[in-house]
Amino acid sequence: MPTFEKRVGIVSSIQEIIMLTSPQKELYGKERFSALQAQRLAQEIAFGPVVFQVSRLMVKFGIFQMLDDCKEGLTLEEVAQKIRLSRYGAQVLMESSLTIGTILLKEGRYHLAKPGWFLLHDEMARVNMDFNHDVNYLGLFNLEEAILNGKPEGLKVFGSWPTIYEGLSQLPPQVQKSWFGFDHFYSDNSFDQALEIVFSRHPRTLLDVGGNTGRWALRCVGYDPTVQVTIMDLPQQLAMMKEATKGLPGADRIHGHGSNLLDESTPLPTGFDAIWMSQFLDCFSEEQVCGILRRAARAMGPDSRLYIMETFWDRQRFETASYCLAQISLYFTALANGNSKMYYSDDMQRCVESAGLRIETIHDGLGLGHSIMQCVIK
Repeated sequence: MPTFEKRVGIVSSIQEIIMLTSPQKELYGKERFSALQAQRLAQEIAFGPVVFQVSRLMVKFGIFQMLDDCKEGLTLEEVAQKIRLSRYGAQVLMESSLTIGTILLKEGRYHLAKPGWFLLHDEMARVNMDFNHDVNYLGLFNLEEAILNGKPEGLKVFGSWPTIYEGLSQLPPQVQKSWFGFDHFYSDNSFDQALEIVFSRHPRTLLDVGGNTGRWALRCVGYDPTVQVTIMDLPQQLAMMKEATKGLPGADRIHGHGSNLLDESTPLPTGFDAIWMSQFLDCFSEEQVCGILRRAARAMGPDSRLYIMETFWDRQRFETASYCLAQISLYFTALANGNSKMYYSDDMQRCVESAGLRIETIHDGLGLGHSIMQCVIK
């Protein structure tokens, strides 16, 4: 068995796929909390916005970092002096954090607790926090409206585009930074393993559907000196891609194909050995996913392969990852497009099969929880 197969683990039959889809099913079918724990959680939910903003400021103001650096702890006065806040400002943050559980108080001195350490040092937590504050926070106020109307009603805090994708190039700089930071953090961690999977078949041509700023395309032309990559995306995204890849090695083998895949009459170009869709189909409703996959099937030949890379919330090794992905779905509801989500793998499998394709193999455990469905024509 090739090395990459040992690392990511291939499941090669539909029966095995179904067996592996939901490691959390048993967990979610029973009560997980005592009455006191449930009561506490209910109040944490009720005060969730306060908890989030306090914790964000504890990171931004450097308080967690100071406590991490000073193992003997700091008094309230020392914290206020070091960060140049009023005693009152420091006090409300510290007392809130103490009851949240991110810091400890021992003999009049504050220390960093384990949850605070993770907020400070866990890159995923920091990326998620920036994404939720800069991109989602204001728009989530309109979540109810978005669910009722099936439209991204929270997006109006930034502009009047039908989806966030048309407006990405026009979002405020800090919002763009957090959006792309979030997108790249999750995808980039899977690229090394994904390259080995895709290029084990030595494709000469690759269609990157929804290729965004060209990060995957650059990795492809760097990995294989002969492959030609075409990015299919909105014209405004292709303009950002050309700027991002300009002058870089292999950029002359990256091409653009402008189109709007929400237009059901838009076909996928033909003649490609590999079609790549990474964190792309989660940007569409299930009905739209089925339509896109039908168009992909029409563009494929008998030797073509379609690679769908997604973070399926039910295929995660750890429950915390499933939790994060289920919450991320609400970004799609409130801000992105109003009708998509982080998919349950059974739902994606059903779309694949309805499009006239079948899952040839599935690779789990890539990067931070990605899976790749490798598909062929039935």
